[in-house]
Amino acid sequence: MYNTCIKTAKLKRTPIHMLAMIMLVGFTLQAFSEEKRPVNYVDPLLGTSDARWMLFPGSSMPFGMVKLSPDTKPPGWKAGYEYNDRSVAGFSHIHSWWMGGLLTMPTTGDLKTTPGSDANPDSGYRSRFSHTQETAEAGYYSVVLDDYGIKAELTSSTRSGFQRYTFPKSEQARILFDLNAPSECSLKVMDARITKVSDTEIEGYSKQLSPLKDFSNEYIVHFVARFSKPFDSMGAWNDDELSLDTDSVYGGGRTGAFVTFSTEANEVVMLKTGISLVSIEQARLNLDTETAPFGWDFDAARRHASDTWNELLSKIEVEGGDEAQQIKFYTNLYRAYVGRTIWSDVNGKYVDMYEKVQQLPDPDSPVFGSDALWYTFWNLNTLWSLMTPEISGQWVRSLLEINDWGGWLPRGPTGIEYSGIMVGSPEIAMITGAYQKGIGNLDVEKAYAAIRHQQMEPGRLHEASGYAGNRQLKSYMELGYVPFEEGPVSSTLDYAYQDWCVAQMADALGKKDDYAYFMRRAHSQENVFDKSVGYVRPKSKDGSWKKDFDPMPIVRGIAYYKRDYVEGNAWQFTFFLPHDVGAIVKQLGAQEFNTRLNEGFEKARPMRYGGSPYVDFGNQPCMQTAYLFNYSGAPWLTQYWVSEIMDQYYGLGAEDGYPGDEDQGQMGAWHVMSAIGLFEMRGGAARRPVYEIGSPQFEKATIHLDPEYYPGGQFVIEAKNVSKKNRYIQSATLDGEALNRPWFYHDQLVDGGTLVLHMGPKPNKEWGSAPEEAPPSMTSEGKH
Repeated sequence: MYNTCIKTAKLKRTPIHMLAMIMLVGFTLQAFSEEKRPVNYVDPLLGTSDARWMLFPGSSMPFGMVKLSPDTKPPGWKAGYEYNDRSVAGFSHIHSWWMGGLLTMPTTGDLKTTPGSDANPDSGYRSRFSHTQETAEAGYYSVVLDDYGIKAELTSSTRSGFQRYTFPKSEQARILFDLNAPSECSLKVMDARITKVSDTEIEGYSKQLSPLKDFSNEYIVHFVARFSKPFDSMGAWNDDELSLDTDSVYGGGRTGAFVTFSTEANEVVMLKTGISLVSIEQARLNLDTETAPFGWDFDAARRHASDTWNELLSKIEVEGGDEAQQIKFYTNLYRAYVGRTIWSDVNGKYVDMYEKVQQLPDPDSPVFGSDALWYTFWNLNTLWSLMTPEISGQWVRSLLEINDWGGWLPRGPTGIEYSGIMVGSPEIAMITGAYQKGIGNLDVEKAYAAIRHQQMEPGRLHEASGYAGNRQLKSYMELGYVPFEEGPVSSTLDYAYQDWCVAQMADALGKKDDYAYFMRRAHSQENVFDKSVGYVRPKSKDGSWKKDFDPMPIVRGIAYYKRDYVEGNAWQFTFFLPHDVGAIVKQLGAQEFNTRLNEGFEKARPMRYGGSPYVDFGNQPCMQTAYLFNYSGAPWLTQYWVSEIMDQYYGLGAEDGYPGDEDQGQMGAWHVMSAIGLFEMRGGAARRPVYEIGSPQFEKATIHLDPEYYPGGQFVIEAKNVSKKNRYIQSATLDGEALNRPWFYHDQLVDGGTLVLHMGPKPNKEWGSAPEEAPPSMTSEGKH
């Protein structure tokens, strides 16, 4: 039971069942002090310095619509929480990509209606705080607001927030509601209203616009707020107009309201808020459905959030390793399930890209929103499909639901809108991989038609907003590559991998003509690999190579579609061919391949492998690099560099967490899979998916397999004698049989069993290094 939405259809829970569950889990509290559970290793503050809006320390359920978290920064890039700030402006309910809304803040004393700044907290309603009086756990956050003497505690359900404020004695105790909440984008409040329903409830909405090139995300945050104590009065503001006693306020721009109480010393006032993108009535339904089982018992709601997370995190149990490795493992696992967002309500209603209300056929299979799924086939896709195949299937069904109404699959369904952010159609790999693993309960022909359409119909601006499809697909189909006059050469590589994914599904469905056609296109990298320089190189429409070639120009840039490589360079993208790494090895030669790649890691070491023009693990195009040596006869180098990345790139604490962009769980998922020793170069999209083997960190990892999808019960990975020094595989067995190659099949894992790796301090260069022992790739399989 992940929450009221993420579960199998058979696992329905009524309020009575929920109350019984709460009583039962209450007896587990003693275990908190006796033995750590997986959830107790989670540190939501990890990486929260210099972090993105979506990496927050506050409370959320898995993929929660409500991500109730403190905000210390003003609106703009890297808004949200910055660990090194010393004042907090309030607690907003939404921390999703390019979306925010509904900030609340308890105060006492003089009324202020603007947040002020961290440099001058007294200029607004924000308050100073100290990390010594701050606690962050999975599903819970608390902080003492020093300027007001208020302790604020936060927990949440999927679509509702629950806050407990302990006030000092005051005749001017207030709770503010600021609809002009911060976010990472230039969020504009177009229209808003807040209305008093009774002396214990208010309701309202905020129509918001988040503008971006080729994408204007328009949405309405509806809310219902309920108080444990009747308030004395309600006031409000709109821009510079202030009313100290009113029943409603409406307008655009800077809009908010406040309720006032008289409080005794240490008096507790609680606040529950439900939100919805559909309507106020739906927000109230979300609130009632999800919080009624707890009444005003904040601690019960907190325990429920903690136990929900613990149940999810316990699907992979690790033994051995030190405290730091356990914290990294479970915090990264938590990040893989907290960064993206459910946007459908408890009864399955949601708002589509045309701003029309739709009804899901199965409310328990929600519609999700997120940034682009760019290269999630190397991290989130693999983890979700292995650990929680039901959730993986829900994501696929969500993509197809959006396709049903908008005519296109979304690459990043932010607020159920099409966005022009990033390139290609990475969702194809997610759909294909789920199908190949038997996940999804799909209308298979519909799914295939959707992914085929993405690769056959040139992209365009969508009439509902945003950009749908592949930008340079027309030229790619005509020339076999994307010419530099029209777009980045790296898009050729993206499209080729996606072609291969479509071909794999076509093959599985017996569509022979489609299979042959897309397999021919899957070789398109050959058209942009310049043998004379040994790099993937921009090419003109007339077939000539671009002059003044530099394999390592600026790595990143905002106007990514105007550059030759998307958030990368020639050095990095020459190693990008997920479906056919064997072809790169052949093009460069194994010796040059290994030498160039190994030197790239050495040169990236001083930067902790993040931000380097060589290996930039802090960005998606380089997340596969450490595993490439498995294909080039040097798996011991994979074992070495995977260990180095886990030890050096991934840190502890707020300031040392990630030297790159964690990006809504992608870095987290990579770490989890690597820490148990596994990776999927081809994203699971092959007819028979395989896992490559790296260097696990734990003596034992037990994967509890979902019996509704995988029959094996559990799969155990044992790493005998593993330590930070003993990182090299000496020998291996799979289910008792010798395994002499650095990979095995997905179906061997989900049938259950044990992988035993004997580890040592020096490389065994004989193990897994023969050419025939390399993992499958398109070239080695002879697929043309």
